Amino acid sequence: MENVTVLGGTLDRKEIDEYIKYIREKNDNRQIESLQIEVDGDYVNLSYKLEPQPFDRIRRITGYLVGTTDRFNNAKRAEERDRVKHTLTL
Repeated sequence: MENVTVLGGTLDRKEIDEYIKYIREKNDNRQIESLQIEVDGDYVNLSYKLEPQPFDRIRRITGYLVGTTDRFNNAKRAEERDRVKHTLTL
């Protein structure tokens, strides 16, 4: 991750790496997309953006919360195929 901007002063690489480590620890080691460090005297303000995290879509099908129907047995597949699908028409 090299998209680091330092405003209002200068920081050495070791200090920047410590801020990156701190942010990753607070956010379950997610990847940092960009980091802006604003030096304000003895304090710093950290502004950062994390990379998007993928997620699985969960739907309620025939009374079960599922991501996909690939593990359904034949009876559940038939139940899903025969169900009434509701739509909204405007």
